Amino acid sequence: MDVPSNAFCSSGFHLPNGSYTTFGGNGAVGRGGNLGSQLNPGGYSAAWDAEYQDFDGSKSIRILNPCKNADNFADPSCQWFDNASILSMKKARWYSTAESLADGTIVLLGGFSTGGYINRNYPNTDPDSGGGSQNTYEFFPARDVEPPKVNFLLKTSGLNAYVHAFLMPSGKMFLQANYSSTLWDPETNAETALPDMPGNIVRVYPASGATAMLPLTPENNYTPTIIFCGGNDMPDEAWGDFSYPRIDTWNYPATRDCQRITPEPTDGSAPAYTKDDDLIEGRSMGQFIILPDGKLLVVNGALNGTAGYAQRTYTITSYADMPYGESLANGHVGTPAIYDPKAPAGQRWSNKGFDTSPIARMYHSSAMLLPDGSVLIAGSNPNVDVNKTTLYPTEYRAEVFYPPYFSATVRPAPSGIPSKLTYGGDPFDITIPASSYSGSANDAADNTVVAVMRGGFTTHAMNMGQRFLQLNNTYTVNQDGSIVLHCSQMPPIPEIFQPGPAWIYVTVKGIPSNGSYVIVGSGNVEAQTKLAVGALPGSVRLDSVAGTAGTTSTGNTGNSNGGSGKSSSMSTGTIVGAVVGAVAGLALLGALVGLCLARRNKAAAARETGAAGGYQMSAAGPGTLAASTAPYANARESDSSAFVPLNHETAWNASTSSLDRPYRDDGEGGRGSYDPYGNHHGTGLPQGARPY
Repeated sequence: MDVPSNAFCSSGFHLPNGSYTTFGGNGAVGRGGNLGSQLNPGGYSAAWDAEYQDFDGSKSIRILNPCKNADNFADPSCQWFDNASILSMKKARWYSTAESLADGTIVLLGGFSTGGYINRNYPNTDPDSGGGSQNTYEFFPARDVEPPKVNFLLKTSGLNAYVHAFLMPSGKMFLQANYSSTLWDPETNAETALPDMPGNIVRVYPASGATAMLPLTPENNYTPTIIFCGGNDMPDEAWGDFSYPRIDTWNYPATRDCQRITPEPTDGSAPAYTKDDDLIEGRSMGQFIILPDGKLLVVNGALNGTAGYAQRTYTITSYADMPYGESLANGHVGTPAIYDPKAPAGQRWSNKGFDTSPIARMYHSSAMLLPDGSVLIAGSNPNVDVNKTTLYPTEYRAEVFYPPYFSATVRPAPSGIPSKLTYGGDPFDITIPASSYSGSANDAADNTVVAVMRGGFTTHAMNMGQRFLQLNNTYTVNQDGSIVLHCSQMPPIPEIFQPGPAWIYVTVKGIPSNGSYVIVGSGNVEAQTKLAVGALPGSVRLDSVAGTAGTTSTGNTGNSNGGSGKSSSMSTGTIVGAVVGAVAGLALLGALVGLCLARRNKAAAARETGAAGGYQMSAAGPGTLAASTAPYANARESDSSAFVPLNHETAWNASTSSLDRPYRDDGEGGRGSYDPYGNHHGTGLPQGARPY
């Protein structure tokens, strides 16, 4: 699917009808990252490049509509709309932020005008840096007003690319950039200052700390709390300017520090940062992915340095002397970790038993939750263009990470999940059959969570719009062992979960179902109707009833720290085969992973795909690199997690795959159905797959 304009380092969000949008990007580029062949007036950027055939994307608004199998994917309505002469922003934006209002209107905030390492000149005497910094905001759909400047962006000048933005229940946005925080009203452009980040730690790009809103639950009264982990505490002068840093960043360790803040407390207290458990190791470019069980996975990143690339610094003036090529980071962190927000302090992080990927995921990496609860991981290119021979090369390989709950032999198979949710309104019922769980029915019902989740737009170690919201529910246990969940609709607060596409997961004793696609709200950009919340019936228990799935099928995948408590029945070949189904939700999510890789020469890319590359940390310790050797020879060495290569020979066929059954390839094209919790064809492999 062609994207005509350069989407390099754009932002993105969803629309209420399920469409995805991306905003801005780079001017047209050519080989070596140079300006394209046809320059814009002034010569600072290019409108077109004849070789890479990319248009200037700095003002582009691109839209991808959701299409189904029965649709004609060759039809323009199923392709990206990308024509800046018809639809564009008012200002050029690169590394901007997108966050929507409660009616689905998207706010586009900040960014570079033309790009650079950080968003300023140095000394920083002019926050606008002669026009290089884009310190304004605007709306989509557009409003008839010239984009105004934002004082917070002027204050945080230099370190405010991809500013962290989260809509709050009040309709204001919590903004965090540099080491400053504020509550900002996009309707009035008024601000209320909040405390600074402790330790003056920078979390925005290029420090790129992992950031997410913690799950919204009835227990916390749906009050948003934001967590920040990792990043970098380099002093202000070390960050340098548009060109490059003033120090050798790869020698400066990323921080382990984690902080929480509740920007709008409901108990009358003042907003304040609270120290949380440290990361297991320091990370820059780490990324939080909220999992269906309410825990947070952090993946990717580096022990030292920052995002970005350069061919020199202020201390090393020759590219030949740069120890890690153009990368400004080193020491990739290949072992994920899981954060449990409900665990006691001091016990919230674990990577026990987790596999370690040999592929360095540095600058320009992405991760996204898939409908089956696995996580797609792709990207990495801390280079100005394709480079397959440097220490941290352009990375074309993709992986799927399977969290600990994939050790279960049976997962819930709920029925009755709606395709639309309203803000308030009458409750609905979901039925869980007895075959979906083991043990006491009362225990299973007491430990069942219905969650509405949105993965968001993934880029640069962040997911714009990522949310987890638990629906309130009661239950009825039936004599046949089935459990009927009586579920409330969304809370009548569209500010905390804006209208648009999402997935519903039913998690029983820590094991999630497949996600079911749903539209939250009216499907239109408009004030969302807020209905009275319908009353739920009381829960009905039956002490003598149990599930029929067996005694070791659910609820044994670990403790609150994420460790595994059982052996897995899934062979390496079985997990590899699961890739077929795991990717099947990407079309509905907009297939946005990797949008921030600049347009490359297609023939060169094809030649390079699958070439050797990627480095991992050796036993010698931080800063020491060793070439990866025969990755995935034994992909399943752990019962807690597994990394699996996304291989083109076994990946799903987008023209035939069923998008509403994430584990299935429908038997079309000679493949046959596949369920990673079963054993098909006598080998655990789908037809046509091969073991690694």
